[in-house]
Amino acid sequence: MTSTTEPTEPTEPAEAAEAFSVWQLSETTLLRFATAGSVDDGKSTLVGRLLHDSKSVLTDQLEAVERASAGRGQDAPDLALLTDGLRAEREQGITIDVAYRYFATPRRRFILADTPGHVQYTRNMVTGASTAELTVILVDARNGVVEQTRRHAAIAALLRVPHVVLAVNKMDLVDYQEPVFAAIAEEFTAYALELGVPEVTAIPISALAGDNVVEPSAVMDWYGGPTVLEHLETVPVSHDLAHCHARLPVQYVIRPRTAEHPDYRGYAGQIAAGTFRIGDEVTVLPSGRTSTVSGIDLLGEPVDAAWTPQSVTLLLADDIDISRGDLIVPSKDAPATSQDVEATVCHVADAPLTVGHRVLLKHGTRTVKAIVKDIPARLTLDDLSLHPHPGQLVANDIGRVKIRTAEPLPADSYADSRRTGSFILIDPSDGTTLTAGMAGESFATPEPVKDETDDGWDF
Repeated sequence: MTSTTEPTEPTEPAEAAEAFSVWQLSETTLLRFATAGSVDDGKSTLVGRLLHDSKSVLTDQLEAVERASAGRGQDAPDLALLTDGLRAEREQGITIDVAYRYFATPRRRFILADTPGHVQYTRNMVTGASTAELTVILVDARNGVVEQTRRHAAIAALLRVPHVVLAVNKMDLVDYQEPVFAAIAEEFTAYALELGVPEVTAIPISALAGDNVVEPSAVMDWYGGPTVLEHLETVPVSHDLAHCHARLPVQYVIRPRTAEHPDYRGYAGQIAAGTFRIGDEVTVLPSGRTSTVSGIDLLGEPVDAAWTPQSVTLLLADDIDISRGDLIVPSKDAPATSQDVEATVCHVADAPLTVGHRVLLKHGTRTVKAIVKDIPARLTLDDLSLHPHPGQLVANDIGRVKIRTAEPLPADSYADSRRTGSFILIDPSDGTTLTAGMAGESFATPEPVKDETDDGWDF
């Protein structure tokens, strides 16, 4: 989500920096976060409590929940129903789809993705956390860290989510004992740090009773940290993509060919990262042709500078063959192009991904034919060990793949850019999304073994 109010466009570089700072300040009031956890850990109840106690629930919504709860014989409103919207979810008492909710407090605006907990819906957690800046992972205080907890921590690490909150829920069912919370927090934090998660904040809560969700708990006086909402309102959110290498995936070539604009040729798209200015020397990938930015149009008006995530039209000084799927980048910061992509992936389809699988790879606005050349490893979540050369990845597996594309791709490392370092693999027969991929290294892999069964199908 972008701000609806764009800054007045500057005419000097100094004014551009000042205007961006003002616009960036307003953007930092927005936090995208996701919730995750095992089945029955209380994710939907936490989200419902968060919405209810922060006064973010409309009266008619609350009345509908009260009626539904009464119809099920419950004395108090079941706040989980605020997010479990599908009939199957309400009947089974679980979350299946990703439920998005938008709410705000005086200190910050939020986009919340409530993701499923059942192992067969782990793929939906990838969807919900892919754009999140913070993930809340719930743990049942009675069960501690389980395999699905580790899986969600691994996905958060692979997706480079910068902030992770461990919410130890149902503390009321363990008599609010500090040693129980401390043991779970210590185990999870050690595991997350091993995965490379940069920051973990552990909070003991009871979503059902409301302890430490919005208001501090009166029965856990041994805990002196923030409540969940307080942490969400104050956690630093780094919107520094404007200072990254500039990237503009071309979505559309604009050629009006009117009497007013007989020679207008613009390249439209949303800036994925960085800042473009008039006079910048740019390179168009994968062709490698170079030119200079001669104009920038924003909302139909010419401007001197534009930055992520604005949608703009770039005009270049030279007539270059550019089409949808090309990437415009600064000449001095151009990524390498290659037909060989190595990545960490989370397989999301029911059908397995196998060596030799012919797929479509969608990167930004570009889609190319590709073949899976090797699957070097699959991650075992229990001990973070790697199972070498499994031959295939099944639904919800996390592993390493090597892909050969029909055309060169200018992919950044996912560690450098979550936008231009990510891709998906698509089944060319029916358009089904098979795999979500993150280019570059995410965890150590064994040395690849040459595939002696290569049938010679090369691009």
